[in-house]
Amino acid sequence: MTLTSTTAPADGTGRPAPLLSYADGSFLRGGRPHRVLAGSLHYFRVHPELWADRLQRLAAMGLNTVDTYVPWNFHQPLRAEARFDGPRDLGRFLALAQDTGLDVIVRPGPYICAEWDNGGLPAWLTGSPGMRPRSSHRPFLDEVARWFDVLLPRLAPLQAAHGGPVVAVQVENEYGSYGDDHTYVAWVREALRQRGITELLYTADGPTELMLDGGTLPGTLTTATFGSRAADAAALLRSRRPDEPFMCAEFWNGWFDHWGERHHVRGVDSAAQTLGEILDAGGSVSVYMAHGGSNSGLWAGANHDGDRLQPTVTSYDSDAPIAEHGALTPKFFALRDRLLAADGRDASRVRPLPAAAPLLAPRSLPVVRGAGLLGALTAMAPPVASPHPPTFEELEQPSGLVLYRARPRLPRGPRELTVTGLHDRAQVFLDGVPAGVLDREDGALTVQGEGAPVGLDLLVENQGRINYGPLLGQGKGILGGVRVERRLVHTWTAHGLPLDLWSAADVARAPSRAAPSGEAGFATAGFTVDSPADTFLALPGFAKGFVWVNGALLGRYWEIGPQVTLYVPAPLLAAGDNTVTVLELERFGERIELRDRPELGPAEEYVETFD
Repeated sequence: MTLTSTTAPADGTGRPAPLLSYADGSFLRGGRPHRVLAGSLHYFRVHPELWADRLQRLAAMGLNTVDTYVPWNFHQPLRAEARFDGPRDLGRFLALAQDTGLDVIVRPGPYICAEWDNGGLPAWLTGSPGMRPRSSHRPFLDEVARWFDVLLPRLAPLQAAHGGPVVAVQVENEYGSYGDDHTYVAWVREALRQRGITELLYTADGPTELMLDGGTLPGTLTTATFGSRAADAAALLRSRRPDEPFMCAEFWNGWFDHWGERHHVRGVDSAAQTLGEILDAGGSVSVYMAHGGSNSGLWAGANHDGDRLQPTVTSYDSDAPIAEHGALTPKFFALRDRLLAADGRDASRVRPLPAAAPLLAPRSLPVVRGAGLLGALTAMAPPVASPHPPTFEELEQPSGLVLYRARPRLPRGPRELTVTGLHDRAQVFLDGVPAGVLDREDGALTVQGEGAPVGLDLLVENQGRINYGPLLGQGKGILGGVRVERRLVHTWTAHGLPLDLWSAADVARAPSRAAPSGEAGFATAGFTVDSPADTFLALPGFAKGFVWVNGALLGRYWEIGPQVTLYVPAPLLAAGDNTVTVLELERFGERIELRDRPELGPAEEYVETFD
C-alpha cells in the first residue's frame, strides 16, 4: 500500500491545511476517513545503512506510518554547531520512509524521554547553573528556540503540504507526567507553528486525569500512551475530548531493561489482545516499539525508583515485533494479523516479507591484554587541576568516565573515606591497588592509614543520565566532596574520558599507551571475515566495561546482566581483518565470543498498567 501526499488547500489562515485532520471523532487524510497505523522506529538507534531495511520490515507489518523522536543531544552533544550528517541525517531517514510508502510522525521534544540519555536534552544545557528544564524558565526557552531555529527549517519542507512525508508533529512529550506549566507547553506549540509547522499537532500523555490535566492543551489533539486497559483509556479520552479521534500514541507491546534486573518481555497473545482492543474501539495506534534497535555508544539513559539509580542496558530490543537485529518474531505476525484485519486487508495486499539477514558463524577469539587500567586512562587524557573534584559538567563532558587523583595524608589506623553526591559509581584505588567500589549518592569505605600521604584514585562512571521524572538533568561525577573522616580532601587532578567522543584512532592507540598491569585495562581481539554479516558479541569472564568494534563504540557490558550479548550490525564490519577493543574496569576474561543469536537474559513478563 503506497500513501501519496498532496498539497492541501489553505485553511483560511493563509497556512496550508494539514493533510491529516479529524472530524466527528475520526481521522481524515486528505479529507477521506483514515486510521493511523504507526510504529516507532528511531533512526538514532539503527545503523544508517540499515534504515531502509528496517522501514521495509515495518511496512511489511501492515503499518502505514512510522514515528520517530528527534533527540537534541544526539545532534548537539556539545555546545557547538548541531550535526545532521551520517547517523544524524534526519532528512535522509524521512526520505527513505517516504520511498517506502510511509507517512511520518515526528516527535521533536525538546524532551523525548525514550530511555535515552537525559531524555534527549543536552548535558551542557541542563548543567547550566540555575537551569530549570521543561518549564517557562526564560533561559531554557531561549535555548530551545535556538535549537528549533536549527531543526525546524530542516523539518518544515518535509511536511505533506510541501510534498514530504511528515503528517503530524508532537508537542513536547508526556508532559503531564512531569509538570503542569501550561504556559511552557503552549510556548512549544507556538514555537513549532512560528517556524513553519503546519501539519497536525498533538500531545501525548498517560491515560490518567493527573497526567492529562498536566499535559494537554485546548485546541490541540490529545492522545494517550499505555500498554493495557485500552477501553478505559478510550473512555477517558472521549469523555474529555468527545470530538477527537481516539489514538494510542504509544502502545507498549514490550518494555526496556535495566542492568541488574530481568529481561522484560510481553507475551504474544497479551500484546495482540490489547492491540485488538485499541482497534476494536475504533482507535488509531503507534506500536512502541515496532523496532527498538540499540542504545549504541553511551546513549542509554537511566531511571530512578526513589532509592536507587536504574541504568538502562545497551540493547533496546524491547521485545519488539521486529527484533534488534531485524528478525521477524512471532509477535510480528500476530500483530500483523490484527492490523490487517482492522483495515479489512489480507496478506496479499501488503508488501512481501523481507528475507532474514545473514549471520556470521560462531567463533571464539583469544584476547591480547594491553595497557593497564590506571596507566592507560591517565595517558589518554591530560590532567586538569582543581582544588575540588570537578563534575562532568564543569569539565564540559557529557558522558563516560572521569579519573580523579589526589594525595591525602591518612592518619594511622582504620579511617572512613566518604564520597558525597556520587553520580554514579566509583572504583577506589590506594597507591594503585583496588580498595573497593562505591555506589551512588553517599558511599563510604574503611581504609587503612599509615600516617603518610597515599595516592587516592577514584574512577567515576556516568552510568546514564536520568531520562524520566523530577530528577531529570542531574549532574554527574562527584557533586559533593571527598572526606577522610571529617576532613575534606583538596588539590585534585581530573582526567576526563568521554569514551563516546573518542575517534577510531584514539581507540586504536589506547591499548599501547601503557604497559600491561593488573586484571583490568585495555584488551584486543582480532578476526577475519570474507563477507560482513550480523553477529552477537559476548564477553564470558569479563566483569564490566565498554567494547568497540573497528573503533565504533557498541556500548556497555556488565556481568550482572540481564544482557549477555551485544548486537554487531554487519555495516560495522569489513571484509578482511576486524578488531574488537575492550576497556575492562575490573576483571579480564580469557576470550571473546561471536555468537549467532542474541542472549538478552532470563525473562519475566511485564505489562505496564496505570492504576
